Amino acid sequence: MATPKNYRGRGDLVLLCALLGTLGEIGRGQIHYSVPEESDKGYFVGNISKDLGLESQELAQHGVHIVSRGRRQLFALNPGSGSLVTAGRIDREELCAQSARCLVNINILVEDKGKLWGIEIEITDINDNNPKFQVDNVEVKINEIALPGTRYPLPGAVDPDVGLNSLQSYQLSPNHHFSLDVQTGDDGTISPELVLESALDREEEAAHRLVLVASDGGEPRRSSTVHIRVTVLDTNDNAPVFAQPIYRVKVPENVPPGTRLLTVSASDPDEGTNGEVAYKFWKISEKQSPLFQLNENTGEISTAKSLDYEECAFYDMEIQAEDVGALLGRTKVLISVEDVNDNRPEVTITSLFSPVLENTLPGTVIAFLNVHDRDSGKNGQVVCYTRDNLPFQLEKSIDNYYRLVIWEYLDREKISMYNITVMASDLGTPPLSTEIHIAVHVADTNDNPPIFPHASYSADIPENNPRGASIFSVTAHDPDSGNNAQVTYSLTKDTIMATPLSSYVSINSDTGVLYALRSFDYEQIQDLQLLVTASDSGDPPLSSNVSLSLFILDQNDNVPEILYPMLPTDGSTGVELAPRSAEPGYLVTKVVAVDRDSGQNAWLSYRLLKASDPGLFTVGLHTGEVRTARALLDRDAFKQSLVVAVQDHGQPPLSATVTLTVAVASSIPEVLADLGSIRTPTSSDDSDLTLYLVVAVAVVSCIFLAFVIVLLALRLWRWHKSSLLQASGVGLAGLPASGFVGMEGVQAFLKTYSHEVSLTSDSRGSHVIFPHPNYADTLISQESCEKKDSLLTSRDFRECRDEAASVQQAPPNTDWRFSQAQRPGTSGSQNGDETGTWPNNQFDTEMLQAMILASASEAADGSSTLGGSAGTMGLSARYGPQFTLQHVPDYRQNVYIPGSNATLTNAAGKRDGKAPAGGNGNKKKSGKKEKK
Repeated sequence: MATPKNYRGRGDLVLLCALLGTLGEIGRGQIHYSVPEESDKGYFVGNISKDLGLESQELAQHGVHIVSRGRRQLFALNPGSGSLVTAGRIDREELCAQSARCLVNINILVEDKGKLWGIEIEITDINDNNPKFQVDNVEVKINEIALPGTRYPLPGAVDPDVGLNSLQSYQLSPNHHFSLDVQTGDDGTISPELVLESALDREEEAAHRLVLVASDGGEPRRSSTVHIRVTVLDTNDNAPVFAQPIYRVKVPENVPPGTRLLTVSASDPDEGTNGEVAYKFWKISEKQSPLFQLNENTGEISTAKSLDYEECAFYDMEIQAEDVGALLGRTKVLISVEDVNDNRPEVTITSLFSPVLENTLPGTVIAFLNVHDRDSGKNGQVVCYTRDNLPFQLEKSIDNYYRLVIWEYLDREKISMYNITVMASDLGTPPLSTEIHIAVHVADTNDNPPIFPHASYSADIPENNPRGASIFSVTAHDPDSGNNAQVTYSLTKDTIMATPLSSYVSINSDTGVLYALRSFDYEQIQDLQLLVTASDSGDPPLSSNVSLSLFILDQNDNVPEILYPMLPTDGSTGVELAPRSAEPGYLVTKVVAVDRDSGQNAWLSYRLLKASDPGLFTVGLHTGEVRTARALLDRDAFKQSLVVAVQDHGQPPLSATVTLTVAVASSIPEVLADLGSIRTPTSSDDSDLTLYLVVAVAVVSCIFLAFVIVLLALRLWRWHKSSLLQASGVGLAGLPASGFVGMEGVQAFLKTYSHEVSLTSDSRGSHVIFPHPNYADTLISQESCEKKDSLLTSRDFRECRDEAASVQQAPPNTDWRFSQAQRPGTSGSQNGDETGTWPNNQFDTEMLQAMILASASEAADGSSTLGGSAGTMGLSARYGPQFTLQHVPDYRQNVYIPGSNATLTNAAGKRDGKAPAGGNGNKKKSGKKEKK
């Protein structure tokens, strides 16, 4: 069986694909050559490149090679000259024996063109064999009474050559008793016979010696000789006679050695020893002689060795019977060997193309197979097929060749290697079969993108994570192999808060591990939305994306921040006022704090950590409102110090504290008198500063009272003049309504004379500043009083003054209050006690309001120099206009007027000429005016 050839190393995959696509075209051309036998190795047979239409140097490029079945290669291709040459010495007699023509068929495969060419080469005979006798000496016994003309067969010579080079003639050495006669048989063979020309006389000459020469007709002529000794015997007048002139027998090739085939029988009518017959082979070839044995006494012919139909299917021989008198009888034995199915089919892989790309089209040839069975008939008919249900199919090609083609599309990710079993079975009984295994490897193509196990990912990251920490890992799988399965990871370019995403996180391109490039702050970034791309290294590369959501988890890393009261920066202590007449639950002030954290970490609770009088004040747990726990008594100290702690609910909890100073007094003079007890004792300069402060407050109060008197006088004068005009019948119905403003107008007017009074415990002096009047806020409404209106006379002022004295003070305007939704902080949803009352003395009340409003106006103008700076706890810092609705949600607008149920509102409405809607006192005064 020829060794299978695997051409896996031919070319790269691209050339392989091109070759596979064209192998379906099989050539059926026939090329004839002739070559004499016994030629030397490399003997030129034919120009194969020219006959195939190729250049000599293109043989290797086109993959031209010989595919033939046989035990050895007789011919080879010369890649240099493009010719077909002999691969060694060729013996025609060994290949074809006595056949008239000796033809050898080979096949040439052109892989590049996918064609298979048949080559027929005739081996011509040369005279390289001598005629040869089987023996060198022959003894012929002739009875002396033999008559002239008697014929005696002589052994023939055998010449394996054919034609003229075969045996052509016999010659006998001269002798006067004998002559030579040559007989020609039906098959053209010649047989020599010795003819007795004259009677013999044993007594005269007992033996004769002759030489027989056999010659062929070749050039040069070749011959051989045999020596014949003729022995003259006494009288024996009957020769042995065989029962049949020709014996025929058929024997199966698988008979074991020693099996009897047939028995020849000859009879001699003579009596005694002259009738005894002995048998022996007379004419048999050298190859046949070792296979058979003859019993010389019985004439039984049996096998000496195993017969092989494939070696020789027919044997012919001659058997001679001889008696003691040297009389001879001959017969021919013909033995026919019957074929037995004793040879399995042989399958040879002529050409194999592996590996095969997985995207190879169906119908592409990947292998050529040659099948052969040495048996004959049905025993030699072979059927080839594949046993497994695979995407491959065998198709019949020329002669005994099959081609293995792809039947379906291949997928390397499912099956990367196919072990194809090819079965070859003959049609004998019982059938014999052979199987071979062909390993076909499937080469990968980049036909699969990387795949993520999940459609999206999410991860939680606690804030304040260390830089460079691993925060998450993604993995994608690519079912391809090699570079096609090598996955790299990357992040899609994006920006977060105008900052490139690459400055926040990075990803390891090989492992898919994400790293944080910075420490995240939940208060700045709550989540990151990323798009991770996984790409393979194929050509072209394939990729897939997956979304990744990173959620930043809040940590309790922010201490509560107290917005109100602000901590002073000048060493002063802010003062909160509480009237001694305050009832239990009176709202003194409110601590406002926020926490930048979220969730439970931002839930704040307030508690009173330390107090001068622990039972005097309470702090709302959730609102931070500081209220009186009981009624204030005369024995209660003027200065009350409170330490309020604000704590969140994080783990561990964080807290902050603030110190409040509450001044308890019944009136403004008492506050002024006791200011010295609040501050810390200092040098004489501090006393001077306090004195100046008291004088400034007194002066401002006097100016305020004088202004109120003048305003009332002007108002009454105008009203009196209007009444006189109506009484005189002058048509003044078109005059505008009175622009008199009540207490709200007075308070607004004070803003035109902004001043600052800072009452601190450690102020070194008091400063009273009178900047230029600000006429943006006027006392008289522009809607009710035009420029053409005349002022009231002094008489009208006096009349109105008496009436005004009888008018009770109106409660504060309800528009000054914040609604519950407008109040900042967690206290906006709490229902605090808002029933605080003003001091009983009207003068004290007005003085207190004037100071508060004037101080607030000065703080708005930015002219404070004594406790009005940012962060101070003075009156201007507490009640300044920076705490207006236009600053919501700034917690510093939680401004309360102690002793009242009013809250300062934005003065923008009054500047725009809009009167408050809820002033009851103004409503009464307006009603009286209209009545008059």
